[in-house]
Order: sequence, then structure tokens, then C-alpha cells
Amino acid sequence: MGRIFGTDGVRGLANQTLDCSLAYRIGQAGAYVLNSLKNSQQGRTKILIGKDTRISGDMLEAALVAGMCSVGVDVVEVGVIPTPAIAYLVRHYNMDAGVMISASHNPMEYNGIKFFDANGYKLPDVVEDEIEHIMESASSHIKLPIGDKIGTKKYYKNAARDYIDFLKNTIDVDFEGLKVAIDCANGAAYCVSPILFKELGAEVFVINNEPNGVNINADCGSIHPKPLQQFVLDTGADIGLAFDGDADRLIAVDELGRIVDGDGIMAICGLDLKDRGELKQNTIVATIMSNLGLDIALNKRKCNFVKTRVGDRYVLEKMLEGNYNFGGEQSGHIIFLDHNTTGDGNLTAVQLVSIMKKRQESLSNLANVMERLPQVLVNVEVDEDMKHVWVDDLVIQSAIREVRLQLKDEGRILVRASGTEPLIRIMIEGREYEEIHAHAKRLAALFDSRLNSKDMNINKRRLATE
Repeated sequence: MGRIFGTDGVRGLANQTLDCSLAYRIGQAGAYVLNSLKNSQQGRTKILIGKDTRISGDMLEAALVAGMCSVGVDVVEVGVIPTPAIAYLVRHYNMDAGVMISASHNPMEYNGIKFFDANGYKLPDVVEDEIEHIMESASSHIKLPIGDKIGTKKYYKNAARDYIDFLKNTIDVDFEGLKVAIDCANGAAYCVSPILFKELGAEVFVINNEPNGVNINADCGSIHPKPLQQFVLDTGADIGLAFDGDADRLIAVDELGRIVDGDGIMAICGLDLKDRGELKQNTIVATIMSNLGLDIALNKRKCNFVKTRVGDRYVLEKMLEGNYNFGGEQSGHIIFLDHNTTGDGNLTAVQLVSIMKKRQESLSNLANVMERLPQVLVNVEVDEDMKHVWVDDLVIQSAIREVRLQLKDEGRILVRASGTEPLIRIMIEGREYEEIHAHAKRLAALFDSRLNSKDMNINKRRLATE
């Protein structure tokens, strides 16, 4: 078996690459490993499980729970809830671990399984490796309990309420007088976000908050913010908040209908923390995908900027390593480490709106702290086993070098394989939009012709067998 854990847990096409059999084995092996790490004198191991609104969530949850109970672990289900709520509630309920069933921003036909440890952090690679090792040799490692040693399942109905109360307590201001438009992406935000902002005193307008199992992320939410942009203008809202399927990321829309992405949010929130003397090490952590405009804005304010590879887990690793407390991604994963251990869309939204209220400034005015350089991102679909072939393709490498020469020092190009989808992402940044757009289109066409051609795939399969 190849490695099943990616950069953000396990992802796959529900009922095919991620079916009930695999979910059962992940649950069984994961619970076995987590149980072995716990002191037996502390009582039975308890694992918290949540999910987003995908139609496959119930199916995978049942398989996971069965696997966990089979090794004597007790399970607590909390139903549909945002991913970051699991990270918080694991600590709040004194659980030994947490699991979220979600494929985040991916289309509804995909799903995923993500583990958190007792402190609300994603499992380190070494523990994931041990889970996979147990999965490969389960019969020789796992002794199944019988009688009253078999695990049980309970349901906590107040999880969303406890999470909402936590979010409200991270600020000391209400939102009276503000109009807030929310796009729940027909996902996990629907049971939290509208209640949260109403209780904080805002006048709330909501779209895409009627999940039916198949409409999660469908032309809505943080991946497709255009409907929210128009909704903000139609309702006269002061701010729009777009979440993804599991509400761990946020994209904002200002009162003029313009997008404020994760870079813009980091500039506003990070510099506000700096002004209040609460930004540890005077440093913001982001990824190599962040816009050069963020570099410029932070340099002007004498704020340090540390970059990591793409992925919120790598942002978090760098934050823990350097004792930093704020960072995130352009995609909207923002980590306020003083409050939660992972990217949290609702927490970010609350912090952002509180800055607007305290400063009595519009979001458009706050966002002026950063000027974005034109940036184009193009995705090229390829087979999973072709995602890294471009690194050794001389034609592609020559084309990339040529673009870099033409951009000189006024732009950059970044090519990477997605860690969660069968895609290669091509990002080009520069002074002139038309120029970088043309470069991106040419490169995307080249990647497609080289990596998706019949000859290239035949060659790849032949080399794999040699």
C-alpha cells in the first residue's frame, strides 16, 4: 500500500478510493495507535468525531466508529460541525483525540479523514506512519477485545453551542450597527456562523445555508465568492464572509464588493496585533504563495515575514518552531495560535469584524494597508502518478526558465503539485497582468500537452515497471 496520509489527512473519492473498508481500517488502526500512546491508568481512550455536510459523511462515520469501537475505544459524535471546532473541543472536553470527516473545499463527491491529538494539533508524520504500518499488518498487531471491553458510542448535542461560546469570548466588543453577509457554502458553517454573528449583535444576511448533502462548495463559498460579492452589494452589507465546506478558511468581501483574500486578512489582523503589542516576535508566518504585496506592506511597517512551503500544517510547524502566534495562507487558512491550533474561518471572521468595529473603519479602508501585485493561478489536471513528472521534463523546465528571464526582478513563477488533488498549480506574479496571464496560459497548455499525452503516460508506465 502506498502512503495514504497526505498533507491534510486522508482524501479520496468517497466510496471508491476512500470507501468503508478503508475508513474502518483507518479507524481501527488510528484508535489502536492512539490508545497505545495513552497511559492505561487514565481510563478508556475517548475520541471525538465530527463531519461536514457531504452525503458520504454518515457512511464513512459509521465505518470509522465501528473500527474504533472494535479496539476498545469510546467514541463521542458531535455531528455536523466545522473542522476547527474539533480542534478546540478535543481540549475543551478533555478527549484523547479528535477526527474530522471532510474534504474541506473539494467537490462533494470527495471526502477525507483528519486526526487531531489531545492538544488539538494534527498528528505528526511519525504517528501517521505508525497508523499506516498497523493497517498493513493489522492481524499480527491488534488483539480485539470482547465483552465489556468493546468500545461504545455517545452523541454530544451541545458541541456547536460550546464552540460558539468559545468564539464569542475571543473578543471584547459587540457588532451592533454592522451588517454582515455570510456565505456558508452549504457546509459546516451553516450551523454556527449565522447564530454567532446574530448573537454578537450584527444584522445578518445569509446565503447557501441549506445543505442537502450534494450542494457543499457548489458554486459558492470561499472557492466561488462571486455570489457573495453581489449579495454584499444587494444587501448593503458592511462585510461579506465566505467560508469553505468545513469552515477552516475565510475569504472576505468589502462593502464595495471586492475580495479581501487571506493575504489581505493577514495584513489587517497581523498589523493590528503588532499595533497592540500582541504579535509575538514581531513576525507573521505565511507561505511562498503569498502575494509580493504582503511582503511590501509588512516591510513598510517593519514587521518580520517568514515563509514556508504551501500547506497550513507547515505554517503551524513554523509557528511552533519559532514561537510565533499568527500566520496563514492566501487561501484563507488563518491561524490565531493564542486561541486555536488550526486555521479557523469563524475565529478569523470574528477577529476581522472586531477590528472594523473598534477602529470604526470600513473593510475597504483597512485593506488599503496592502497593495496586491497582479497574480495569475492556473490549475492543470493530470493523473495522480504524473503530478511530479514535470520536474524532470527538459522541455517544461526550459519554458519555466524562459518565463523567469522575461519577468526579471519584477515578478516570479511558482509551480507545484497539489497535495490534495490531481492538479499542478502554476502561479505567476508580476507588474503587468496581461503579460503574466499570457505566460500562464502558454505554460498550462505546455504542461497539459506534455503530461497528459498518450506517449508520456505510456512512457511513465513503462518506466514504473522497469
